[in-house]
Amino acid sequence: MGTTTFSGPIKAGTIKETTGSTVGTDVKNTGSVVMAQSAVIDIIGNSANTTVATIPANSQIIDVVLNVTTVNNDTNAATITVGTTTDVDAFVPSTNAKALATTRGTLDTEATDIGSTDANVVAYFTATDGDGNTGASTVTVTYIQNNNLS
Repeated sequence: MGTTTFSGPIKAGTIKETTGSTVGTDVKNTGSVVMAQSAVIDIIGNSANTTVATIPANSQIIDVVLNVTTVNNDTNAATITVGTTTDVDAFVPSTNAKALATTRGTLDTEATDIGSTDANVVAYFTATDGDGNTGASTVTVTYIQNNNLS
């Protein structure tokens, strides 16, 4: 199947503006489409950082989900956080990479409005010993493009 790429944001609905009425067809029903980006993150061996997504400026992150689908077998602790380059746990706090789990984000204020420039969402894997040879995980970021809540 082919894909189509175009610039957004994408809006859907039939009534873009209201006339002030709160009943019937005068009520605004146009909304933004929720977008998503996902990536497989490296949780085998030594500590590593993986850029999961680049979120467009003025967007609002509404959820970040971390799925550990194959556990890491490092001799000691192995954890994953998801955040930005300046706040490594802005979206998902330190999470055990040695347990099968789906973890939903606890979003910091950075998620409300990305700001005036695009922002990278980064997954940070930290292995105490770096001797693990198993592990598989994905991170999915959902957001509203150009919602501009600032």
